Amino acid sequence: MVAVVYIWILGLLIYPLSYGNKGIEDPTDICKHTLSCSECIKSHPSCVWCSAQSFTQGGESEGSRCATRLELIQRGCDEDHLMDPKSVVQILKDVPLSDNADKDMVTQLAPQKVYLKLRLGEKRTFQVRFKRAEGYPIDLYYLMDLSYSMKDDLENVKKLGSDIQEVLHNVTKSVRIGFGSFVDKTVLPFANTLEWQMQNPCPSRTERCQPTFSYRHVLSLTSNLTLFQQRVSAENISGNLDTPEGGFDAILQAAVCTDHIGWRNVTRLLVFASDDVFHMAGDGKLAGIYIPSDGHCHLNERGEYHNSNMFDYPSVGHLSQILTAANIQPIFAVTSNALPTYQGLSELIPKSAVGELTEDSSNVVNLISQAYNNLSSTVNLEHVNLPKGIHISYDSHCPDSTKEGQPNGQCSGVKINQMVDFNVTLWMDEKMCQDGLQSFKLRVLGFNEEINVDVESVCHCNCEDEEAFSSYCSGTAGNYSCGICSCMDGYKGKHCECHQNKYDSNEGCMNGTVACNGRGKCECGRCACNKHVHGLFCECDDASCERYEGQLCGGLSRGVCKCGTCECTSNYSGSACSCSLDTSACITPEGICSGHGRCECNKCVCDQGYLNKLCSECPGCQTPCQKYSTCTECQAFSTGFLKDNCSLSCGHVIVTMLKASDWGGKEKEGWCQEKGEDSLLTFHVTEDGELVHILVKEKQEIQDHTQQLILGLVLGIVFIGLLVIVLYRVTVEMFDRQEYSRFMKARSQEQWNDAQNPLYKSATTTVINPNFLQE
Repeated sequence: MVAVVYIWILGLLIYPLSYGNKGIEDPTDICKHTLSCSECIKSHPSCVWCSAQSFTQGGESEGSRCATRLELIQRGCDEDHLMDPKSVVQILKDVPLSDNADKDMVTQLAPQKVYLKLRLGEKRTFQVRFKRAEGYPIDLYYLMDLSYSMKDDLENVKKLGSDIQEVLHNVTKSVRIGFGSFVDKTVLPFANTLEWQMQNPCPSRTERCQPTFSYRHVLSLTSNLTLFQQRVSAENISGNLDTPEGGFDAILQAAVCTDHIGWRNVTRLLVFASDDVFHMAGDGKLAGIYIPSDGHCHLNERGEYHNSNMFDYPSVGHLSQILTAANIQPIFAVTSNALPTYQGLSELIPKSAVGELTEDSSNVVNLISQAYNNLSSTVNLEHVNLPKGIHISYDSHCPDSTKEGQPNGQCSGVKINQMVDFNVTLWMDEKMCQDGLQSFKLRVLGFNEEINVDVESVCHCNCEDEEAFSSYCSGTAGNYSCGICSCMDGYKGKHCECHQNKYDSNEGCMNGTVACNGRGKCECGRCACNKHVHGLFCECDDASCERYEGQLCGGLSRGVCKCGTCECTSNYSGSACSCSLDTSACITPEGICSGHGRCECNKCVCDQGYLNKLCSECPGCQTPCQKYSTCTECQAFSTGFLKDNCSLSCGHVIVTMLKASDWGGKEKEGWCQEKGEDSLLTFHVTEDGELVHILVKEKQEIQDHTQQLILGLVLGIVFIGLLVIVLYRVTVEMFDRQEYSRFMKARSQEQWNDAQNPLYKSATTTVINPNFLQE
């Protein structure tokens, strides 16, 4: 077991060394070792192909032509031979935006047509502008629940035609209104299938209701208000069994039956009025209906959904997809009991609104007005039919927004004639090259205008040196393009000079025991080296240099690895180009490294005792005052521990005594004050080369204040003690006097009455003996 552990540890120590010898792939080396220009530019947007004919030499593989632009230039490829196709954005049609809808052609979305050439993995951005034009036409389709609980609502709706149109006329002059109604599927358990009950589903037989139906289109969109009121007035209430209604069937049919409804390419509003929740996909199985809704129009000549009992209710997702595709904005006008359910539904359907309807629908006009204002002031830019492999993102710049950019295609609170800008960014997945154009559309929900976007992938190099059966490629053996030969079948080699049956021979590639030093393969007697390896026998490895911060020779900005040795740029040095020759980080006002170090690789190397990155701190260093205080004391006063050998230790120090009359308070101007053996030293130091000049003030005795301090401390303690005692006695005396005064006052108020006091009453009872009574 010990031997196994030892071998495992030894392996951990050896593995990094052997791995380092092989060379770790540079994280910046993102270009693949490809053999064609097309494959090179597909590998990464930063990869460039060198088409110079003489670029590869001495065993270099043709795959080394694929690298980053900087690397190829450093290796000698000139700009004219760099194949680096770029993505392109072209605006093909850009009609100015309209201010109002008075003209026949209204433009609210621009540009109208965009063309992009996208290189794989490269992003390109173009701007989309939107502006709400004043007076844009509106189509409103009123879809009403005619189950029995909506009886009083129907009476109010019959009077609403002119009110709805009047409200919408405040927004636009072109308004059309249509009407449709719904109940539910005419099968159990949704409706009573008894014949008499089907004919009159009212709760009371004395009241007349129209037969149960699923959905009926009553009136196509029209600007004739009289006709609207007549057709709606002719409607009668109906009924069903269960609480949920079949509104989803009605919404889907109203959205897809464009010809029946008469939808125009304008703002489309669908007002859905109900007082209860809805059936959705899966509920039809209760009646044995399991076929999913097909999303097609199934209205007969009477405008009725005649296949209601064949197809299941649509799902929420299907309904959302249909409404979005038809560019219809639903307004759910529902009563308070169903409001939370429809609010949840609205979150799943783009560009929809919910409003609370009163029990008799009397507020429906105000509700429609508020919902329309909210919907029209919200701008949602979306894409339709985006091709596979193409990705899109939006950056919205909304008016009156506190944020500079919104990471989606939506803006709220947009007013009429107010511009909204979107930056649309496209990029294409790698390995998704396709010939020809791919197209998709951009549109704003609720508006009929669209932007056509055509995308073409950049997958090929446009080399202008193409030559069929080139002499460079051994005549008829191959074609020349982008600096390399494309050989015909049966031929291989750099110049297509080798027949295939001689291709794999190692002859001419041996420079030892292994062909091409194990760093390439022999092709037609010539070594084709691996990536980053070159030489006649692949002896030079351009990926075996030292690394700095994980990159060969510190990265291309610092140096290039050539045959195992780093060739540094003019600003760097060292075996891994890790040392910067710049000294800007070492400069301080006091000089290089504060005058206490030297600058190496743009970093300070401090002298002994100095710290931090600029050598400006020296915790153990003496100040001039501390350094010369002993020499000052021994030369001026012959005291201190250097007094016996002062001339030897302080021969370079010249001391001048300064009389008290000449002093004048100069200690404030950089003078030193240090404690001597028996006095306080005051002096000034001036360094002049090797000599030091010191001005010294006359000797100042250090006064011993110890006895005074002890005496003052004792007296202070005694005084404070006496003061505490006096305060205590005064406080006690005052308290006693107050208590005595209170006692005397209470005693003076007492009144004693012996007759009334039971303690002073006699306890003896007088008894009269009747024998002693006189007659």
